[in-house]
Amino acid sequence: MGRMRVLVVEDHVTLAERIAEGLRDAGMAVDVVHDGGAALESATTVTYDVIVLDRDLPVVHGDAVCRTLVASGAPTRILMLTAATEVDDRVAGLDLGADDYLGKPFAFYELVARIRALGRREPSTPPIVRVGDLSVDRARHRATRADQLLYLTRKEFGILELLASSDGRVISAEELLERVWDSTIDPFSNIVSVTMARLRRKLGEPPLIVTVTGKGYRL
Repeated sequence: MGRMRVLVVEDHVTLAERIAEGLRDAGMAVDVVHDGGAALESATTVTYDVIVLDRDLPVVHGDAVCRTLVASGAPTRILMLTAATEVDDRVAGLDLGADDYLGKPFAFYELVARIRALGRREPSTPPIVRVGDLSVDRARHRATRADQLLYLTRKEFGILELLASSDGRVISAEELLERVWDSTIDPFSNIVSVTMARLRRKLGEPPLIVTVTGKGYRL
């Protein structure tokens, strides 16, 4: 899973570089292109978690890029940037299938927050994930086991949600740190194992979370 991969599509070269630099500082892997044609080319060769797409692009207009990407069925999330503050334009952008929308000028921290939020949305997992007698309701942030409500902290729920929606895949401690906490946390911190121990205790018997030595955890 690794770091979040982002493609920035923006024809103003200086702005594109500024955005890319900021996102890299926020711990993301970033590629940059400056027109719609190059965007489509990049998106067919690399699977990005999020594409930051300027609407008013040369070669192929941002709207057409968005429509094509959505029609391709790729799991990539699209965040549209636009200079237009008109509500109609925003609605049009979302009608094209963009997942989110940000008007220029924008505050950089907001861009980072929106990208992170989009990257966390698992494309095809249902809102309620069931594994045995465990039920994780992602929309309501509630989890139950054998119909008993589990009283979990936000981080405990974050770990459980990630494990439940990863279909038995092994999730490393690094990935948990990156996706449940964020890039500002010390990578050598033992916070994952401490939180995991508390979560396991709350989940009760028989144990649901398996430790795969040297690799991570799975449900």
